[in-house]
Amino acid sequence: MKPQFSKGFVVTCYRNIEVEGLKIFYREAGKKDLPTLLLLHGFPASSFMYRELIERLADQFHVIAPDYPGFGHSDAPSLEAFSYTFDHLADIVEKFTDLLGIDQYGLYMQDFGGPVGFRLSLRRPEKVMFLVIQNANAYEEGLPDSFWAPVRDLWQDPSSANYEKIRAAGMAEQALEWNYTHGVKNPEQINPDNWLLQRALLERPGNKDAMLALLYDYGSNPGLYPAWQAYFRKHQPSVLIVWGKNDVIFPASGAYPYQRDLDKVDFNLLDTGHFALEDHCEVIAAHIKRFAQSL
Repeated sequence: MKPQFSKGFVVTCYRNIEVEGLKIFYREAGKKDLPTLLLLHGFPASSFMYRELIERLADQFHVIAPDYPGFGHSDAPSLEAFSYTFDHLADIVEKFTDLLGIDQYGLYMQDFGGPVGFRLSLRRPEKVMFLVIQNANAYEEGLPDSFWAPVRDLWQDPSSANYEKIRAAGMAEQALEWNYTHGVKNPEQINPDNWLLQRALLERPGNKDAMLALLYDYGSNPGLYPAWQAYFRKHQPSVLIVWGKNDVIFPASGAYPYQRDLDKVDFNLLDTGHFALEDHCEVIAAHIKRFAQSL
């Protein structure tokens, strides 16, 4: 006897595809004839951060959330075997979408997902239907020294001492939890599986070194901000901003400048932190559905 599912039941599939000889894991849900929404995760997270959003959007979108190399369930090659840069992550995601035959997509970008997604948008603007920006920076105002000073030190002086500072401060167990709980009203509502999973993945041989390489390469992004901003002004993509306003890493000061370069921005500040989906998933899903219907 076939199981009977209630109306609206969503099945997420967990798949792998080979890109540049690497296994790239991705989550997929929704009918393929629906508009595709590509979900690009942050640091040091994975597609796991989108687990609930996928279920809430799959009735209206074909939703795909990949793990970058070194993250989640994707292969995690060594520094010697893989160049951990944002250019290379964008290469992987671009080839990933080509292999899946995705001609157009909306982009949801959070944290590291911003530099990956903005590179994709700049390379192939014809593919981008709209952008959803959640605590993903494209302006100098969004990189306050109060948080970024040690990382800027690393960019200026990639010495072992500066690497060790970031390793000790940014990848400690308390820091992994803080990433999720700072800026939220009720930390008891935040799923501790997030930092438990991240800690386990970071303990893989060489994985912290890969993450440090990306934090160092994050210094390549501010130099690209003018090009990204020029893309906004020229192509005027439809943009929904859903931003955790209490985020210390990418504060709301980085959200407002998008309104300088974009004629129409659906602008929403939320009373939460960096990983806004953990306690505002329902709110964000509703914003995305409303926004998409208005296009």
